[in-house]
Amino acid sequence: MKPLKILFADDDLKYALILKRFLEAEGYEVYYAGNGRIALEQYPDVTPDLILLDINMPEVNGYEVARRIRETDKQTLIFFLTDRTDKTDRLEGFKVRANDYLSKPFYPEELIARIRERFDGVEENPENETYTFGNTTFDYTNNELRTSASKTLITSRQAEILRLLAKHPNMAVSRDTILEQVWGVASYTNSLALNVQISYLRKALRNDASVQIESLMKKGYILKE
Repeated sequence: MKPLKILFADDDLKYALILKRFLEAEGYEVYYAGNGRIALEQYPDVTPDLILLDINMPEVNGYEVARRIRETDKQTLIFFLTDRTDKTDRLEGFKVRANDYLSKPFYPEELIARIRERFDGVEENPENETYTFGNTTFDYTNNELRTSASKTLITSRQAEILRLLAKHPNMAVSRDTILEQVWGVASYTNSLALNVQISYLRKALRNDASVQIESLMKKGYILKE
């Protein structure tokens, strides 16, 4: 199996080199950029599986790097690694469609655990796992929604959420259940991220008028046919 390719942008060289060596010791292929402009220049050639971004960087900050990448790439995972911990900063991170947000200082092992959660243990040729609801076929294995007239790709995290809802059609699935099974913990930050991911799923399902994701006050969500 090819090593995971990581594009890592942070202007704190001493810190970045330490974390880079730690990631490489885990078998990852790490490409370092000293600021946001360099990261954007390297991105097309690296074609990374994961992008790690500091926010406060000269020339182009992390938010802008993520925003520009998301204009053409909706699938590559983006993690913010930053000492900016205010709620507004986190919300801005998810607004530009980041997949995770780690506050500095953090233990490198925590970052490794989050990377492994996303990438490790995936079978080379898994048997397709599909669900049908309304006029939509949901291919969980390939993160794909299909109707007779369209095909839409969603992220792995969105697929995990939709899988929980699709396993219990027309039944409420609590927010805590989704947060614990998809994020691993029901925290305030993850709850905000869930709101964002649900909005993206609703957009992805808009081609099928026979299906909708409804919010139930204090109960969670329901995939209603």
